[in-house]
This record gives sequence, structure tokens and C-alpha cells, in this order.
Amino acid sequence: MKSSLRKCVREWLKAALVPLLIVVLATPALAGPVDWREVPSTSEGQQWWDAGSVRRTKDGNLSVLSRYSLKTEDESPALGTLVVMEIDCDQSLYRDTQKNGLPRFRADWEAPAKDDLITEVINAVCSSGLT
Repeated sequence: MKSSLRKCVREWLKAALVPLLIVVLATPALAGPVDWREVPSTSEGQQWWDAGSVRRTKDGNLSVLSRYSLKTEDESPALGTLVVMEIDCDQSLYRDTQKNGLPRFRADWEAPAKDDLITEVINAVCSSGLT
């Protein structure tokens, strides 16, 4: 029984680690110059998107690297968050496919609702003409 469990765990690790290793090794090769573009800040914080990272996905949407910093109550510098967003320009929807380098598998599509920072990023990326 223990032998079959070990074999199962070994196969699972192989299946999980090989794609992860490919992504990690390929990332530096895909990285280009960073061209941060800030959208208008709000009372919530600040957000930027990287014009050098805009790519068309296999589904025809846009993918972009974004970063944001939320304002803190005590005016201390906020830690930023890096997000890879997939944007459906036709429907003005987005989903975060990575957050701080960690994949978010099967992320749900969301409307920006009243989040002006995300709305501005969607508008800027979709009207940028980059792809």
C-alpha cells in the first residue's frame, strides 16, 4: 500500500512541477522592458499597468501586468501588489490570473463595479492599440 501511495505522489509531483519549472525558466526570456503607465489615483490608492506586457490571449482577450498600492490609514507606504490581469475588452470584464507571482487557476470574470482604478486600467489597456 505504501509503495502505491509513493508512486501516486511521485506521479502527481512530476505532473505539477514540470509545467511550473517550464514557466519559471521561460519567464526571464519573455520579460521585456517595463513601461509602467499610471492611471489617475483615487482615494483608494494608485494603480499602474505595464505597456510592455500587453499580450493577446488564445481566447482573443488582453493580458497585462499591473501593480497597485492601496492607501493606508496612517499614511505609511503601502506594499504594492503585482497582478497579471486578463481583460475582455468587449464586455469590460477582468480576472486576475496571477497575484504576486502565484497563479490563480480558474479565476472568475468580474465587472469592475465601482472600482475606478480597475475601470481606468481596463479603459487604458483596451484603447492602447498595443498587441
